[in-house]
Amino acid sequence: MKKVNILLILLVGVMINVKAQHKTMEKNSERSFREYQAIENALKSYIESAKTGDASGYAEDWYEHTRVVGSLDGQFYNITRDETMKFAEQLGGSTQVESRIAWIDYQGNAAVVRLESLNWGGVRYTDFFILSKAEGKWKISGKVFDAHDRN
Repeated sequence: MKKVNILLILLVGVMINVKAQHKTMEKNSERSFREYQAIENALKSYIESAKTGDASGYAEDWYEHTRVVGSLDGQFYNITRDETMKFAEQLGGSTQVESRIAWIDYQGNAAVVRLESLNWGGVRYTDFFILSKAEGKWKISGKVFDAHDRN
């Protein structure tokens, strides 16, 4: 009888532990989902600027130290956030542009995003963004781009 009671106590303990682990996994799963959403939100001003030509949102979603590197029509660029804002506004909006996030990967407070855009000013771009989370907000820290046929 004592063995049965001990086994029953152990079984109840295991069940409680499994239930607690399941709740932790549910919380982690939701937290992970929310992080992906927050990372996507950090790219919204960039994606919208391709459509509208208004890059003013970069000031909030990009760190001041952000650099952008890539080439377009044989011209190599290694420019600041503010220079990127001016460049995007000079390029202007393109109502025909299509953009999609190909993938997001993150660990802790570091993330990388691949964004594909078609027909922004007649160009297809692949952008790789580096993001960092500070004070609870994801922001763009760097970008490297490929202009496909227009390198």
